[in-house]
Amino acid sequence: MKINLAHLRERATSGGWINFAVFDARSSSGTDSANADLLAQLTAKARASGLKVDQSALAFAKNGRINFYGSKNLVSYLSKGWVPRWTHTIDA
Repeated sequence: MKINLAHLRERATSGGWINFAVFDARSSSGTDSANADLLAQLTAKARASGLKVDQSALAFAKNGRINFYGSKNLVSYLSKGWVPRWTHTIDA
């Protein structure tokens, strides 16, 4: 199964750069345990494909809104209005 992901690099508040991945999680069951397992699996696959990933998150629709699950700081950043623009796909 192909999973969409956005792999982005943004300036960190500390002045350096952060590489992050956001995965399309339509296939997630929505429980914290399932989300944590899926995020770990997808992050490992993205890294194995050669992408640098410092932080990662899942993006999924819930009650008509985009929600995020993952690294606390990344989720906070994404929740300020980030809209998914998928840049890659990986096999899950």
